[in-house]
Amino acid sequence: MLTQTISRAFSQVVLKANKNQARELGEYAIEFMKNGNPSVKVLERCKLFHTDSVFCGLSALALKTNAPTILAQEAKSLAAKTGAASKPKLGFAKVFGSNLWVPATNAIVANSAAVREWDSNGTVFGYDASSPARRAGEFGHNDYYPVVIAAAQQNASIDGKTALKAMVLSDEIRGRLAEVFSLKTYKIDHVVHGAIASICTYGALLGATPAQIESAIGMFVAHYIPFRAIRAGHQLSDSKGASAAISTEAAIKCLQRSMNGFVGPADIFRNPEAIFRLFQKTKGDSPFDITLSLGGDDFAVMGMHFKLGLYEHQSAGALEGLQKLILDTKFVQNYSIDSIDKIKVTAYEPAFGIIGDPAKRDPHTRQSADHSMVYILGTMLRKAFTEKSFHQLLSSTNDLNEIWKALFLSPYDYSHAAVRNKDTRKLMALTEFEHGGKEYDDKYPEGIPTRVQILLKDGKNLDSQFVMFPSGHARNANCDLTGILQNKFKQLGKIAIKDSKSQDQFYQQLNSIDTLSNKDLQTIYNCEINYASKSIDE
Repeated sequence: MLTQTISRAFSQVVLKANKNQARELGEYAIEFMKNGNPSVKVLERCKLFHTDSVFCGLSALALKTNAPTILAQEAKSLAAKTGAASKPKLGFAKVFGSNLWVPATNAIVANSAAVREWDSNGTVFGYDASSPARRAGEFGHNDYYPVVIAAAQQNASIDGKTALKAMVLSDEIRGRLAEVFSLKTYKIDHVVHGAIASICTYGALLGATPAQIESAIGMFVAHYIPFRAIRAGHQLSDSKGASAAISTEAAIKCLQRSMNGFVGPADIFRNPEAIFRLFQKTKGDSPFDITLSLGGDDFAVMGMHFKLGLYEHQSAGALEGLQKLILDTKFVQNYSIDSIDKIKVTAYEPAFGIIGDPAKRDPHTRQSADHSMVYILGTMLRKAFTEKSFHQLLSSTNDLNEIWKALFLSPYDYSHAAVRNKDTRKLMALTEFEHGGKEYDDKYPEGIPTRVQILLKDGKNLDSQFVMFPSGHARNANCDLTGILQNKFKQLGKIAIKDSKSQDQFYQQLNSIDTLSNKDLQTIYNCEINYASKSIDE
């Protein structure tokens, strides 16, 4: 049975290292869906993350990005022969923008790939300030909500309130695993934690037993571990954006097989040859306890961060610093790109090694550009210099929120043409990236410690000073988060959906998911996608 240590303040359960944590994760997921009670604050934050993810996914499909398009077409080619209006048996769901019933694993892989394609939805850094034992700092993203909707489209008892609660559950398991085990340290891709969370959530929603969930987790960990080869190299491929989707597809397939009687490896967290004990040696226990919430405010989703446009989240501190410089000094109105002598960015590991990697200084693909600090920063600064509408705004505002909205980095800022923009390339060549050493490293993953300096040819040195919690970060209490996100949803909605009325109706439906019936969830992702004439990458 589940070993519980309940805190009166936070209603938490601790899965101890000397117990079968895979079995107990299944027990926890089932118990949470029955009796868990996250606060309104938690549910509202999760709702925002879900809405964010859907607009990211739909716009990626509208602009015909490669992997989401291929996976959606693959799913539709397998559509059930029962017709669009007829509900087939267990095991079918729907892809974004379609009313066709397709195999659930195909719907999940297609929708999750679309959600992740822009690399613009939520992020977790695996850090709990209250406990030194829970600061492993693993990355992760809110890519897994399509798992919940796919389950709802198979189980008529799941309404919108239940679905939103299940999304909190998925984020809780994924986020807490990210706090205690750093996959990236061992060159394993961060999506493993999300896949495990997806097994638990999908299983709890569709009636799996704890033993079946344990079996599926064991099967996934034993058979399907992805390595960070996905993200290595000078020019990144479709595998980077589709990693979470492909791993989740495998995870759900493992659960389906377990529910059909297949038995996977038991007690996988204590298995000496599975990744956990293989890389962190113990005398027999799992390397960590897992602390999970059952109620209140203290859920992992509350520590997750929003991206306010399309950019790799490690660059958020630099973007905040740049925009503060622009707002405070208005230098883009009085100088030109040619007035700049040098741009210097000081940051921490792993930002310095990932998006500051010299291999990313000359991106040729969108996937490489959105992981290049010099490209992301250069693009935003180029827009500030060259867009007349921005200069008009800058003359009339002292509000950083308005700067974030006006300099929103959209999919078009990573198009084939944008990646080759001469002004952006000029700014990239002027940019130096410096590792801040221990002073900066020690403050990550609590924050995103960054400093931006722009040295002008006339001798002036514009200095953002130290940025720790940029807008969108869970610890930032100053920005108008809802307002900036609504701008993001509006910008992506214009790309994704054909007319403004439909865009507004779609947003309202997502924003009220907790009031929807199961019938509503059957069509929650159905809309008329405004497909471009060609791919944004052409």
